[in-house]
Amino acid sequence: MTRPAVSVDVERLGRRFGDRHALRDVSFAVVPGEMTALLGPNGGGKTTLFRILATLLRPTSGDARVFGHSVVTSAGPARRRMGVVFQRPSLDLKLTVAENLAHHGRLYGLSGRCLRERAAASLDKLGLAGRAGDRAERLSGGLQRRAELAKALMHEPDLLLLDEPSTGLDPNVRREVLDHLEGIARAGGTVLMTTHFMDEAERCGKVGILHEGMLAAFDTPDRLKGRIHGDVVRVHGRDPAALGARIRERFRLTPSLVDGWLRLETQSGHLLAAQVVEAFPEEISSVTWGRPTLDDVFVGLTGRRLGEAAA
Repeated sequence: MTRPAVSVDVERLGRRFGDRHALRDVSFAVVPGEMTALLGPNGGGKTTLFRILATLLRPTSGDARVFGHSVVTSAGPARRRMGVVFQRPSLDLKLTVAENLAHHGRLYGLSGRCLRERAAASLDKLGLAGRAGDRAERLSGGLQRRAELAKALMHEPDLLLLDEPSTGLDPNVRREVLDHLEGIARAGGTVLMTTHFMDEAERCGKVGILHEGMLAAFDTPDRLKGRIHGDVVRVHGRDPAALGARIRERFRLTPSLVDGWLRLETQSGHLLAAQVVEAFPEEISSVTWGRPTLDDVFVGLTGRRLGEAAA
């Protein structure tokens, strides 16, 4: 079987800031037609990796290639193949939406009829055609995010690189943005984004879990969740340590204490949940069970929930 072309090839990437390792020996590959999420807490290495891929920061070791162009030795050609959306807005708020797109397009050598057509197409794709003449400062946060995307698509990049694309957006706008990103991937483009939202990562073809500068896992969401065999049961009580010891003695299972809850993995979560409640009714305040999530995968790899790791 022919291996698909690689859009982004990260090989043993490392970055140090003094004695602190922000990234350690990170390697993965992204292929066209796929949406990929780099999932992790603040401080996990996502932004450092994003900045290296966007050619804003040089790695201390290793390399990354964008369609074969090294971000270290061929940064110019790599930049021309990508569109970048930063976490913080980069719009000129005093310019109209159309003027923002026009200035961005000129940076990539667009002019005349081609520039006008590309701007019109980008605005239409993001549902902004009716707001082209509005100053960016008058747009809501969601519309400004759409304008950022429209700007990044002006030169028809092969790779769309986004840092926390839905930060600050309400749920409806978040869904619209993700729908559009999925459409870009389905059309053969490559979308690579950082996020700390589990639901965004669930919609991606591949997920890389970054923790303390290292890539703990990189696979499809289903295969990552498949690492947990069975269900996940969570138990909350007044004295988790004492309750955990009693569960271990009674059921021969060793729960982990995560964010104040006892966590157990078992083949039949509903049965274990009922048995635990029946065995210790006075010591339990709440029990939940369900199929594994990416948050459970993160717990299994790091020993902490994503929100706890971020804190």
